Amino acid sequence: MSLAQSRLTAQGQISVPAEVRRRLGVGPGSLIDWEVEDDAIVVRRAGASTSRDLHEALFGKPPKRRTLKELKAGIGQEMKRRHARS
Repeated sequence: MSLAQSRLTAQGQISVPAEVRRRLGVGPGSLIDWEVEDDAIVVRRAGASTSRDLHEALFGKPPKRRTLKELKAGIGQEMKRRHARS
């Protein structure tokens, strides 16, 4: 389903339709990210990435889900490691 269409100028510029600007929450001077996802191009407001997007960009796969107990144990281990006296 197409939300709107734009025409590409000879200089490679496009106008972003009002409905798309409204949905993205962008205006003059806003930065927009263009990303490839599978066989589609996705347009996002710059900085509108989720923590999962950031993790996948850094590590390449989604984080393993952990329980609260596992998270607290991991924090405790890291604190002991960081503050252990040699």
